[in-house]
Amino acid sequence: METSSSLPLSPISIKPEQRSHRDYAITTRLGVGTTGSPIELCTNHFNVSVRQPDVVFYQYNVSITTEKGDDVKGKGIGRKLMDQLFKSYSSDLDGKRLAYDGEKTLYTVGPLPQNEFDFQVILEGSFSKRDCGVSDGGSPSGTCKRSKRSFLPRSYKVQIHFTAEIPFKSVLVTQRGADTPDKSAQDALRVLDTVLRQRAAGRGCLLVRQAYFHNNGYSFEVGGGVKGIKGLHSSFRPTHGGLSLNIDVSTTMILEPGPVIKFLLANQSVESPRQIDWIQAAKMLKHMRVKASHSNMEYKIIGLTTKPCNQQLFSMKIKDGEHEGQPREITVYDYFKQTYTAPISSAYLPCLDVGKSNRPIYLPLEFCNLVSLQRYTKALSGRQRASLIEKSRQKPLERIKTLNDAMCTNCYDEDPFLAGCGISIEKQMTRVEGRVLKPPMLKFGKNEDFEPCNGRWNFNNKMLLEPRPIKNWAIVNFSSPCDSSYISRELISCGMRKGIEIDRPFALVEEDPQNKKAGPVERVEKVIAKMKLKFPDPPHFILCVLPERKTSDIYGPWKKVCLTEEGIHTQCISPTKINDQYLTNVLLKINSKLGGINSLLGIEYSYNIPLINKIPTLILGMDVSHGPPGQADVPSVAAVVGSKSWPLISRYRAAVRTQSPRLEMIDSLFQPVENTEKGDNGIMNELFVEFYRTSRARKPKQIIIFRDGVSEYQFNQVLNIEVDQIIKAYQRLGESDVPKFTVIVAQKNHHTKLFKAKGPENVPAGTVVDTKIVHPTNYDFYMCAHAGILGTSRPAHYHVLLDEIGFSPDDLQNLIHSLSYVNQRSTTATSIVAPVRYAHLAAAQFAQFTKSYDISEDGKVPELPRLHEKVESNMFFC
Repeated sequence: METSSSLPLSPISIKPEQRSHRDYAITTRLGVGTTGSPIELCTNHFNVSVRQPDVVFYQYNVSITTEKGDDVKGKGIGRKLMDQLFKSYSSDLDGKRLAYDGEKTLYTVGPLPQNEFDFQVILEGSFSKRDCGVSDGGSPSGTCKRSKRSFLPRSYKVQIHFTAEIPFKSVLVTQRGADTPDKSAQDALRVLDTVLRQRAAGRGCLLVRQAYFHNNGYSFEVGGGVKGIKGLHSSFRPTHGGLSLNIDVSTTMILEPGPVIKFLLANQSVESPRQIDWIQAAKMLKHMRVKASHSNMEYKIIGLTTKPCNQQLFSMKIKDGEHEGQPREITVYDYFKQTYTAPISSAYLPCLDVGKSNRPIYLPLEFCNLVSLQRYTKALSGRQRASLIEKSRQKPLERIKTLNDAMCTNCYDEDPFLAGCGISIEKQMTRVEGRVLKPPMLKFGKNEDFEPCNGRWNFNNKMLLEPRPIKNWAIVNFSSPCDSSYISRELISCGMRKGIEIDRPFALVEEDPQNKKAGPVERVEKVIAKMKLKFPDPPHFILCVLPERKTSDIYGPWKKVCLTEEGIHTQCISPTKINDQYLTNVLLKINSKLGGINSLLGIEYSYNIPLINKIPTLILGMDVSHGPPGQADVPSVAAVVGSKSWPLISRYRAAVRTQSPRLEMIDSLFQPVENTEKGDNGIMNELFVEFYRTSRARKPKQIIIFRDGVSEYQFNQVLNIEVDQIIKAYQRLGESDVPKFTVIVAQKNHHTKLFKAKGPENVPAGTVVDTKIVHPTNYDFYMCAHAGILGTSRPAHYHVLLDEIGFSPDDLQNLIHSLSYVNQRSTTATSIVAPVRYAHLAAAQFAQFTKSYDISEDGKVPELPRLHEKVESNMFFC
């Protein structure tokens, strides 16, 4: 599933003193892989043919003002004006088609007759001098007249000014591997994507960056007055096989259109308007658009009144014949009752304020309906997320049919702008040759070897490689209906079969029933207090039984207390069915947290990993987690995991920090302590020290970085900011040399899908593609290491930015494939390498701690609490 709710990230400036002394450049492709079994695939790329490669796009700046000279804002009005301009002045424009982005930029194929234009555009339609409604406090005297609607045409001034030429061939030259400025190619692609968006806007679609959603699109309920709706994501991309159009199914959230009151009841899960939390409702409704049933006009909500409809007063002047009368006070309720003669049931409810801060407009709730195709950008609850994921899945054949139908119905070839470029698009998906890599051999207890089948394995009749005994442990139950004694007996029995020695828990702590309705922090505090009364010395491990799976608000406070204050390893469960498979998965997590090893790669066990087993090598996984939508002041959380116990590549340690909201570059890799020569409080210092401690006092001479969560526009920042900070942290330890780096960006948030050319199933685990649909010059490839069971598999897209270590394509792809099998918490290959997965888990878990954090008035980001020393070294991973 793809969602179109990505958030804007803060830019980071590169100061001269921050620049790396090496000034790295992104590497180019040196070859392709050859290992593995061949497989015929098709992909959601459609080949684009260009008959006129010498076409030049001309870019113009657009300025729209009213007759009074006021700037006109809003993409809707802008697109209407440009459509009318083309109809009225087509001959002045030499009949050239316009591609307009809805704001300030316009493109044409070839130049317009002149560089400057001043047009007067008349737009017919219904307008209001001020939105129709009831207003209070608009004039200095505190009185104002009721707005009148005007049906007269409106005149606008549209100025067009030439700014740049964009040669289309810059994209085509890039395909052939020539050294061309990347910006020109990106600008040309932006022109083509603008055409796609303009086509969608003309059909009345909701536009979300490069995705668009039609009112007639497939939608489904996710709860809380919110619907999921499916649309299409489309973009032109230069690939090794030529220019292509990438089309994919995309999903976003929209509000359930209809009465505002009905939405609030569903959103807050209450039965009566009297039960609505109006403070929460005001936050939820702000900036939403409604249509008033009495005037058929749309408004944007700015808030709710503090008084109910039958008490909210406003001043209005009533005409007395031909003369204006004196202003008089009247309630919103009385005004609407007298004017529209309809009974008003929301007399005791607040009114919507749909005006401006200095000119409010009040409307009774029952007169307002949420308009359709209105994007919902608030954070989803756990249940909503689960419903969204479940209902948006599509099996491979279903997705293929959707995409092929979209190609036929959208008729891209018929667009006059694209036709003017000589562009034609094939109707069939691109065929590509892939390879299926052989899975790595795994080593279990009792020296047992096992080869996974299609990315899956299990521990049936198998022992853990290095089990850790579970002693001095307890069970805490937060009002779950589970039988704690039964869980402990079954866990001990399962542990015996896997080689884990488990003592009986020395205490079972049940939450007091009267505390169930308290807040999550208070509930945790009371259970901890009760626990300390039972055993003054803290246990080594606690199994915590939660009342809800994945959605429990107790999880964050509980983890925070145990990991940072008490120093206790803990595993949370919420079982619905207790069987051997479930308990085995729980024991895998517990054993890894206690420092055990569940399994190893065969090549890892035999110290036979190419280019790694002989030279001390540190593997890093890096990710940043951002706050939920609508919470701009919540700090972001940066997490980096580093391998330890070289030459093993299955054991990792995490280091986590907070940083400024929405900042994607990690700014805490190197944090020198003032007035010291070697002091460093940064992330990398922790990981370097841990590597040295667990690797026989060896320092890393090679560093492999897997970076998650960055776009192509940030690749250079990864190389020249983050790598530079890692080098400085390394040299701070007294080293004068610099390790060799291999830097790889791992992306999951992309829109390329792989399908079997013959067969309805997902592509097999280990499928890799490094030809035809990859970048024309850069070193990248797609890998689907996991076996997709539900929906359509999404491959990971790996970009090799730097490779000083010198891996061959086969060695690197096999290493990455193997790193998808080392997740100690899983019995399936992960869709992305384990270090990235671990970093994501670490950032997400610590983000639970920051939910109540806000940036202070002086802009200082609050620090995360440090992990207790008892759990620090084995945090998350073995």
